[in-house]
Amino acid sequence: MMCLFLASFVSCGTNSGQATLTQINVACFPNITHAQALLMKGQGSLEQAFGGDIKINWTAFNAGPSEIEALFAGKVDIGYIGPVPAVSGYIQSDGDLYIIAGASNGGSALISRNDANIGSAGDLAGKTVAIPQFGNTQHLSLLALLTANGLAPNTNGGNVKVVPSSNADVANLMDQKNIDAALVPEPWGSILEFNKNGRVVLDYDQVDPNGIPSTAVVIVRKDFSDAFPDAVAKFIKEHKAATAYINDNPASAMQIINAQIAGITQKPIDEYVLEKAFQRLEITWEIPFSSIMDFAKICVEEKMIKKMPDEKIVNRTFIER
Repeated sequence: MMCLFLASFVSCGTNSGQATLTQINVACFPNITHAQALLMKGQGSLEQAFGGDIKINWTAFNAGPSEIEALFAGKVDIGYIGPVPAVSGYIQSDGDLYIIAGASNGGSALISRNDANIGSAGDLAGKTVAIPQFGNTQHLSLLALLTANGLAPNTNGGNVKVVPSSNADVANLMDQKNIDAALVPEPWGSILEFNKNGRVVLDYDQVDPNGIPSTAVVIVRKDFSDAFPDAVAKFIKEHKAATAYINDNPASAMQIINAQIAGITQKPIDEYVLEKAFQRLEITWEIPFSSIMDFAKICVEEKMIKKMPDEKIVNRTFIER
């Protein structure tokens, strides 16, 4: 059974019947909130760590829900993702997906058009706000903001129109005045602020009343980590090394990360925008458990999940090795 289920990334040994790892499918977004993934991809450090016998396949996603679908389908083994889809994935899969490391905190901002007359979250009444995808971390942050200010989306009896859009398309939507504001991860918030003359309504440390929120974590399929615990441990070792490199060598890291973003989106980020974007971000491997559970509570309140996750949503085994 294991051999059949893991067929996308392993082959079965003919004698022992044990699965043999041949490739690892890794997912991330072209956002600096997934900085470690982009750095490792640019440096080729995972390929070096695993050697020529194990292939590293990289897949880029725009937002978490579509990545979760790929994890469920067995097309992704390890993924960088927001805490909200990580929570949803854990509940939907009955624990078959769980968090094994933190990646970044902060790194999101609510940016409005300069002429949209939005000075606070309360001014979003009657406005159109873009988020990367329904059910992702920025979407839940926006719903919490609306609730805190006595507002609601028009799909729930309110007058705030919430629209999903790929991060790369948000700038065009703002140019065309099809949206009034956007709650987006970096570097897209800084791109709107500097390149589109956007107004910062709520900065990275203001979008969550409980403090700087978790923005990205690392998740794994349980069947993959059960079958290949040493491979997952080696991955996390490289993830931690990438975290240290970014924090110790920010200028060099930004160049590598920017080249990877340009390769995916076909456009590099202006240096001054990238520097501002990194100022809104904490790069870490530590797991922000309290922030994850705060998001889980909002998910329950918004009826996106039926129950709160238990503590097994986090597996610290690999970061503690």
